[in-house]
Amino acid sequence: MTRPRRSLFIKYFITLFVAVVVPLMLGSASEAWFAFRDNRLYLNEILQVEARSAADRIQAFTDGIRDQLGWVVQFPWTPGEDDRRRIDGLRLLQQVPAIVSLSMVDATGTERVFVSRVSMNRTGRGADMSADPAVIGARAHRVWYGPVHYQRDSEPYMRIAVAGNRAAAGIVVADINLKLIWDIIAGIKIGDTGHALIVDDTGRLVAHPDISLVLRSGAGAGDFSRLKSEVSAANGSAVTTTGEDGTPVVALSVRAANVDWTVIAEQPVLEAFESIRAALWRSLILIVIGIVFASVLAYWRACRMWGPIRQLENGVERIGMGQFDHRITIQSRDELEQLAIRFNQMAEELGASQQKSERINRLKQFLAPQVAELVEHSDQRLLDAHRRDVVAIFGDLRGFTAFTARAEPDAILAVLKQYYEAVGAVTARHEATLIRFAGDGVMVLVNAPVTCENPAYRGVRLAIDMQAAVQSVAGTWSAGGCAIGFGVGVAMGHATVGTLGYQGRLDYTAIGSVVNLASRLCSMADDGQILLDPIINERVKDSFALASIGERPIKGYDRALEIFAVTRMDASAPTGRVDRAGGSGAERSRHGLTLTETA
Repeated sequence: MTRPRRSLFIKYFITLFVAVVVPLMLGSASEAWFAFRDNRLYLNEILQVEARSAADRIQAFTDGIRDQLGWVVQFPWTPGEDDRRRIDGLRLLQQVPAIVSLSMVDATGTERVFVSRVSMNRTGRGADMSADPAVIGARAHRVWYGPVHYQRDSEPYMRIAVAGNRAAAGIVVADINLKLIWDIIAGIKIGDTGHALIVDDTGRLVAHPDISLVLRSGAGAGDFSRLKSEVSAANGSAVTTTGEDGTPVVALSVRAANVDWTVIAEQPVLEAFESIRAALWRSLILIVIGIVFASVLAYWRACRMWGPIRQLENGVERIGMGQFDHRITIQSRDELEQLAIRFNQMAEELGASQQKSERINRLKQFLAPQVAELVEHSDQRLLDAHRRDVVAIFGDLRGFTAFTARAEPDAILAVLKQYYEAVGAVTARHEATLIRFAGDGVMVLVNAPVTCENPAYRGVRLAIDMQAAVQSVAGTWSAGGCAIGFGVGVAMGHATVGTLGYQGRLDYTAIGSVVNLASRLCSMADDGQILLDPIINERVKDSFALASIGERPIKGYDRALEIFAVTRMDASAPTGRVDRAGGSGAERSRHGLTLTETA
């Protein structure tokens, strides 16, 4: 049944519409993001400059007072100079309006002169100030800045103490009216409504453009303390937070090092990002225009593309269901027609690829992966039944039956898994053909279905590596209480090789006396032995250290056969065959051989 035209039309209308609108929106969004980032960087620089400027001016203010105070403690105290010191103090009050009062202390810590703008002046030996924090701090550091405090519960003050270069010069302690710092803060304008403020370490307000907030004896210190902690945590970067009046602001802080105050520069968010909002409005207008244009364009193109796209859609569905023989026909004499041609070519290639993949997967069930690939890219008749010289290798675990009689199923499966992995890895590495696993036995073919050079040598080398691999994992079994060994038999001769099976279940195998002989040799081999037939021995006797273990009767053979064993597994072992009756130890063991692992 044909689908309604409207559903496909809407689908491609939306596709074309989104193809135009989404890039436009992404472009506007990226432009807005970069504009926001640039504005944030610019705002960070402006706030940093203003806050740093205020901190520098505060430092200059306090340094100037410190230098003026140091002028009155240049010389040691001498008898009868209290009046001269008083005159120096009065002159200092005239020069520095911020100083409210001065206390001059001699080397013993006794107040000798006191001058003030608001109290009576006095001279002579006065109170002992040696325990005063200002005196102690000045003696320790020469300059001491006290905390902010409020007099008459309104005006902020701070004490500064300066010690002379010599202890005999004494110490001068001054009370500083911090209202004059308001001139510094009031002169800072950030945009139209942005400003700066100063907060001490306790969160009390020191200076603010609104002088009434300063004169409230630290009222609202909690809000200023919160603002200080949030802004200071940014380590000199601008952050968005709530200002002292509850409005969102962008703020940045700088420390005034000498007095340990925090200068905070802030600007309301609405004002700080006004340019961003204007840019967003312009982008929104452009997006609306783009949407109208995209709607018209998408409608026109969807109408022109509905038919061919419908064919492509149906074709894709059928290809997805595995109908790789499906083809489509589009005669539009444009790119859509070329697309239909490419689609048909793709369907043909997918069908061929699927067939190839199925063949390779089937081959990998009984061939090494690299051998399966080689067979796939070679003549497929390699898998047909034919006669060929092959090397048959049989391996079998020793003591496995007794182990299964007393072991738990999980332990049996764990041993078999390690055994299969070890044998399979060696077989794949030598590009041999793993015919089957049968319980604790394994059968491997060399030179079939893919021929190789010197199959006898490769077969013995594979058997040695297989023995070494199994013996390495058998060590872990012995540590777990499993006395399991491994024996190998290798024979070479003619065999019929090919695929056998029924109803789609095919196996690659070999049939012939050479297979039976390799199986009999495997049954005769002790743990660690690799037994060879005479043909193998003749082919590889110059490449491996071999020894005859004598003639043995073989089931199915009319006469006994001379059997040979590999005496060393080391690839660098001396070549040549050990004499049948020589001192190799072959006749002194049960079957004559103990093998060492691969170096």
